[in-house]
Amino acid sequence: MAQTPLSMHPTGWFQVAWSSEITSRDVHKMKYFGREMVAWRAASGNLSVFDAYCEHLGAHLGYGGHVEGENLVCPFHGWEWNAQGRNVCVPYENHPNKVRRIRSYPVVERNEAVWIWYDVNQREPYFEVPDMFTGFGDDPGDADNYYPPVPAATLFRQGLELHPQYVMENGVDFAHFKFVHETPFMPEFTRHDFEGPVSYVDFTIAFEEGVTLETATSGVYSINAGLGCSITKSWGMIENRTMPAVTPVDDATCDVRFTVWIGRKPGDDSPEMSRYGKTMADLVIEQFDRDVEIWSHQRYSDPPALSRRELKGFKALREWAVQFYPDGGPAGVDPTRPESGAIIPRHPSAVARTA
Repeated sequence: MAQTPLSMHPTGWFQVAWSSEITSRDVHKMKYFGREMVAWRAASGNLSVFDAYCEHLGAHLGYGGHVEGENLVCPFHGWEWNAQGRNVCVPYENHPNKVRRIRSYPVVERNEAVWIWYDVNQREPYFEVPDMFTGFGDDPGDADNYYPPVPAATLFRQGLELHPQYVMENGVDFAHFKFVHETPFMPEFTRHDFEGPVSYVDFTIAFEEGVTLETATSGVYSINAGLGCSITKSWGMIENRTMPAVTPVDDATCDVRFTVWIGRKPGDDSPEMSRYGKTMADLVIEQFDRDVEIWSHQRYSDPPALSRRELKGFKALREWAVQFYPDGGPAGVDPTRPESGAIIPRHPSAVARTA
């Protein structure tokens, strides 16, 4: 059985759904960070995520609650709550209750997904969810060159005993690629940038037999925004971009989501995933699922028994990860936060192209 001594409540952005799962005026039940929650979409299309219980007498808003215009209505006594979690109507009184408020969470819809900002001390977000295309310096319209990923090119595994940090550590673990993914050589990391809450990890890799590190002409760019949000762009291979996301459910388990964008075949402008796209996406998902199988039975080792080659990458990542634990995590203390403004994560190559 996996052991996870790390805090399961790190600060950051975490995926709680795909956007298409929450339709207009829908109330969607879920549980994350040990809390019952609801996500609901107002008539305008705006999305909100709340703690699940009405502040009046504690009815669960996901069981019979409904949306009226821009408000969420409790099924028990008809109290209405706006997108900020404030009561705006008590139907049998002249005035709303201005004192009580349902806890709401900062929410962003990006990359076909719903993300919430979680912080045990309820601090405001200080970095952003990176965009799958502009984050790498590409035009937003480039999304049209990829098949729609949801739902055909997704993986969803629920209630697994693993931690979001495992996924990030996977990104600096060069040796596992050969043994888990059967690559012809161990990748060469060309960038390890762990400054601030957004990190960048790039590496050269190939999957074709007979290719060596010296002859490889392909690789991966990745952007990691906190411990819960990661996006990748492959180059020199089949056009694909991926988004792994691991979100704590409680103190022992997480949900895993994985979304894959596959580049369209020239001339194919179908609004749906093609057979080719599905086949390629399934191959990418199968590789990721190999990692998930290991993570879900993994024990966090601290200190780990690292080889000399592994030391630099793991040391940099674990020191970087400490900042996301409100209690200081496995070691260290919570660093000083930026006083204002949000850090917008973009891949350094995008900055270079626009300089």
